[in-house]
Amino acid sequence: MYKVKFADIGEGLTEGTVTEVMIKPGQTVKMGDALFNVETDKVTSDIPSPINGVIAKILIQKGQEIKVGDVVVEINDGKNENVVATPATPEVEEENASVVGSTPVSNSLLTRGRKTSQPQNNQQDIVSNPEPVISKPQLSGPNHYDVIIVGGGVGGYVSAIKCAQLGLKTMIVEKNKYGGVCLNIGCIPTKTLLKSSYVYEQIINEAAEFGIKIAKTNIKLDWNKIQARKNNVVDKLTSGVKSLLKKNKVTMISGEATALDQYTISVDNKKYTCENMIIATGSIPNGLKLPGAEAAVKDGWLIDSTAALNLKTIPKSLVVIGGGVIGVEFASMFKQLGTKVTILQFMPTILEMLDSDVSNEMTKELLKHGNLEIITNVNTKEFKKNHEVVYEVGGKTHTIKADYVLQSVGRQVVTTGFDNIGINKNEKGHILVDEYCRTNLNNVYAIGDVTGRIMLAHVASHQGIIAANHIASLHNIKDAHDLKMRYDRIPSCIYTHPEVAVIGYTEEQLKHDNIEYQAYKFPFAAIGKALADGNTVGFVKLICEPKYKQILGAHIIANTATDMISEITSVIESEGTITEIARAIHPHPTLSEAIGEAAEALESGKPINW
Repeated sequence: MYKVKFADIGEGLTEGTVTEVMIKPGQTVKMGDALFNVETDKVTSDIPSPINGVIAKILIQKGQEIKVGDVVVEINDGKNENVVATPATPEVEEENASVVGSTPVSNSLLTRGRKTSQPQNNQQDIVSNPEPVISKPQLSGPNHYDVIIVGGGVGGYVSAIKCAQLGLKTMIVEKNKYGGVCLNIGCIPTKTLLKSSYVYEQIINEAAEFGIKIAKTNIKLDWNKIQARKNNVVDKLTSGVKSLLKKNKVTMISGEATALDQYTISVDNKKYTCENMIIATGSIPNGLKLPGAEAAVKDGWLIDSTAALNLKTIPKSLVVIGGGVIGVEFASMFKQLGTKVTILQFMPTILEMLDSDVSNEMTKELLKHGNLEIITNVNTKEFKKNHEVVYEVGGKTHTIKADYVLQSVGRQVVTTGFDNIGINKNEKGHILVDEYCRTNLNNVYAIGDVTGRIMLAHVASHQGIIAANHIASLHNIKDAHDLKMRYDRIPSCIYTHPEVAVIGYTEEQLKHDNIEYQAYKFPFAAIGKALADGNTVGFVKLICEPKYKQILGAHIIANTATDMISEITSVIESEGTITEIARAIHPHPTLSEAIGEAAEALESGKPINW
């Protein structure tokens, strides 16, 4: 009897959640057949059978947390051995993009082996009839509110404004800076630096094509001014958030909140009570727990994305551990600034979770003009003195040295101050919520990164609006709407140059799930505006089901891809089809014409201009 054990997928991951069991007792399996699907903090994988045989026992179930070394399945082949199961071509679940304002592909929507586009992880809607843990006290007074929001990030401040606009007496507590990760150390500062790096690269490599003659030797980067511009943009936005809260008459309290129960919080030993509470406390970066990592962090050369945004000088060399969204964005930015960049990627390709056409195109663009190297199938092993990283590829050990090493290995949620009031969480510490973002406590909601659903800024803000409307509806406010979270309708963006934006299934996932589809890819090389702009790289790829032309997926790589995806998102939200897109008039000359062309090809069988 083979006892199949769960094996370490790599990068120090030691546990995961079973998301689907694909076998039954008595079933005959062959070597390589998928036994179950497992989700970890970094990858989602089908685990194959290591042998031929008959399933004797299944020791796992959907939603169960398993650890490396756990016996998961017993297979009868008449022998008596133990075999360790290893994953087959795992698929990346991206790190929290809110740290850089990217929007990685949703694990709940785009997971290989899933049979539906609905979220199917252990954090799905688990609270159907929340109940109070303690009896609701009769509370009133100047420190009593209809809603208290803890956390002033994108989710928190948006929900506070919406609550106030719906007529609820609202208070928000923030211990640091309003705007949270996204505005202060994520989305906005990163995009500001990316703009500077792109302008510099255009001048160096493309000015001559536009008839502009320059002496490249006289072009210099002023890193201090670049950083000053970034800080100025951040300051404007964060001060704007406070002005909006004030304008909407939201009470703002500075300090760290601790929940005493589901109706009471304490800030600096002062108590505040509420009818409803929204937890929006966000997340912080994870770090690699490898030999030498702690010392390297202390010495200042092993950094996370927050530190990478505030380097005193532009590094001459940079190693990026991780070829996901965050890693690729920073690699793109520093490469354009002249840094020699090396990406160490655990997976076979960078941006593994994207449609392969997009991933391949982005790889070519990153490698253009040199100055960047991508090493795949890497297992990072150790950090040594003198800025050295030890890694393994194909069983061989290598060492690389750089001024800085950027680790991009996900984020962990922050629930400090809310761990003792009875909120249900999974083993990763994510707060479990229903479709209204409500926890198991009937008056406590959680939004944003703390839910662990999809750690994106625009997801957090949308959750905030849904929670606000649900609370208002319980207060019988007529302007409240019955909104619910739909995690299968969330667009995903990457802010490299060119940009990437996607929604829905990839072509590979549809093939894997045996879902019938049609796809068409229209290149920007055939679009007049792209030619005029000198940005002909990329394409629009639309995927639909053949009968009703419902959109199954959209994948855009272009300089304005992150703006263009909203057309597709709106059509999906309104339950439109490829037909509506094809019949809509797209103005000329614009890059959006490529969307119309791809839709026309799927609608009639042929595009007009290709």
